[in-house]
Amino acid sequence: MADGDLRDNPASRGARDGRDAEGMAGAAGGVEDAQESDAARRRRRAQFLRELHEAKQLRDRVQPRRARAARMRQQMRMRTFRW
Repeated sequence: MADGDLRDNPASRGARDGRDAEGMAGAAGGVEDAQESDAARRRRRAQFLRELHEAKQLRDRVQPRRARAARMRQQMRMRTFRW
């Protein structure tokens, strides 16, 4: 089935709308759901930041000249920063 068939098929749109309605009802579930989703959001954010930090370290190891230039630029910015 081609992607165009999915877009033109009203039955597939109806299923998606039904899931959206369920999501809206679940979001209005209460404080307990909000706390759980907030904790899940924090977990996802922490995981993302860990992966980002790891990727930056890898890039610095792979491209030492670029990493050194970036460190020098950062030092220059900090030296010229005015409070």
